[in-house]
Amino acid sequence: MSTPNPDERRFALRMALRLPIVVSGRTEDGSAWSEPTETDDISTSGTLFHLNQKINRGDRLYLRAHKPDGSPIEVTATVIRIAPAIYGTARIGVAINEPSESWLRLFVSWVADEQPAVPDPDDDEVF
Repeated sequence: MSTPNPDERRFALRMALRLPIVVSGRTEDGSAWSEPTETDDISTSGTLFHLNQKINRGDRLYLRAHKPDGSPIEVTATVIRIAPAIYGTARIGVAINEPSESWLRLFVSWVADEQPAVPDPDDDEVF
């Protein structure tokens, strides 16, 4: 039986979802940076993604994403996990700080797939 890792505290439903996002932040010298990437998974309270940019645990980041209807959301997040990944990138886990309700709406809109239903071309019903 494995011993639980105290750093592995996940309190929310997590879903595998490749969602394009733009992550921004500041380097230690204060220079702004921005990097497009995509999520590996998202939850109601955070997300996991890959970055090339060097960051530290506890750093504050800004995430931009779009709901299925195209409307943008922007949230702030804190880095809670950094793990090595492929090709020199790092897997970054963040907790959403604010506005958390915007992130929750994004999560629900993608998980519930609020996109309008597309009629089935093989459906012979006539209206």
